[in-house]
Amino acid sequence: MSDESKRLLDAITASGYKAGALAAQVTPGPMAQAMASFVGVGLSQSMRSRRSMIERHLQRVNPALKGFALRRAVQSSFDSYARYWVESFKVPSLSKQAVARAFSTQGFDEHVGGALEQGKGAILALPHLGGWEWAGRWLADQGHTVTVVVEPLDNQEVFDWFVDLRSKLGMHVVPLGPGAAAAIVRALKANEIVCLLSDRDISRNGIEVEFFGERTTLPGGPATMALRTGAALLPTATYFTEHYNGHHAVVRPPIPTARRGTLREDVTRITQHLARELELLIGRAPEQWHLFQPNWPSDPGYFD
Repeated sequence: MSDESKRLLDAITASGYKAGALAAQVTPGPMAQAMASFVGVGLSQSMRSRRSMIERHLQRVNPALKGFALRRAVQSSFDSYARYWVESFKVPSLSKQAVARAFSTQGFDEHVGGALEQGKGAILALPHLGGWEWAGRWLADQGHTVTVVVEPLDNQEVFDWFVDLRSKLGMHVVPLGPGAAAAIVRALKANEIVCLLSDRDISRNGIEVEFFGERTTLPGGPATMALRTGAALLPTATYFTEHYNGHHAVVRPPIPTARRGTLREDVTRITQHLARELELLIGRAPEQWHLFQPNWPSDPGYFD
């Protein structure tokens, strides 16, 4: 593809996201919910290569899923993914009161509040699950400064648009890369909240762990940052509820991060503990796990 063709395709893609966001913001609630269901069906039909990957991941969580039950779970995953986009697009237009009414928490005051009382910040280690954009907006509405580390995209226009969207929600967005570690340390030293998606090792050079019964790697950043700064490492997930716009956040107890051996040994031990916690969080609602990429060496395309 020529540079000019790529720029044109990138511009068209960015325009599509912007149009989707505008449509979600002006569409009344029940209609937006119906729109998400319609989009979910369309995604499942158009992303056939992703269907088989979702099947693999769902069967890792629940090996008993087969036949119709598996097909239904896969469609639920696409429906959940569509809901994520529609609600993420819509949340900037909602009032603080509307967001608060639709958001509930378990363990937040105890674990996040307790961590911030220690003055060393809090690291929320999340899977790609549910509506984490809403969690960021809710945190900002509560007066917290939130730093999120995100994967850069090849489409710079789309990436810039996403950064602007999350910034409007009250989040400080840091691209994953050489400067991310320093930005995280600054935020934690300022006793702020850092959100790190932790169930996918994009670089493929992370920490080897057992995750849902298979060996793979997960990012070592959460454990390293906790050891380096003394911040609490808190496994966290935000789930969709049955109610329109409903979200429920679960914050698990902090993972023990006291030094026991070499840095490498401690990072490996803590990351394995985090993998177990992620299994628990994902297992509560595997159909809300929006992981469509290969994540284990046995997955087709993992080494591409």
